[in-house]
Amino acid sequence: MTASTLPRAPHTIEEWVKGYENDGKLRGFRCRSCGLRSATWGLACPRCGSRDLEEAELSDRGSVVAYTILAVPGDEFLNEAPYAYVVVELDGGGRVTGWMPRVRSETELRIGDRVRFTPSYRPGVQFAKEGEGESPR
Repeated sequence: MTASTLPRAPHTIEEWVKGYENDGKLRGFRCRSCGLRSATWGLACPRCGSRDLEEAELSDRGSVVAYTILAVPGDEFLNEAPYAYVVVELDGGGRVTGWMPRVRSETELRIGDRVRFTPSYRPGVQFAKEGEGESPR
């Protein structure tokens, strides 16, 4: 594959990540060939290898599939520790890593708990348990 045949993305990785923060939406890709939805920036489908990807808005809700409690965070999160670092399987497809600021111990969160994306001025993708701080729909 030469440089002239490499696929081109409509935006940079930095622009993609800032879309979480600026637009208040989770964005991802949908493969037009196999239908896979992915929250990971890429140039080709990780399932079938197709380059026929389209941007897709992802669900703001999902289930926790893995987590850990961070007691010694990086500088940006010093005032938030401890908190949960989570992997969330989104409704409709795609997995996203993020953090949950109000989870202080492993007894406060379980695999399978329902969560929702909560746009924030803080860096990263922030989640909260469904029902926390929500007004009825």
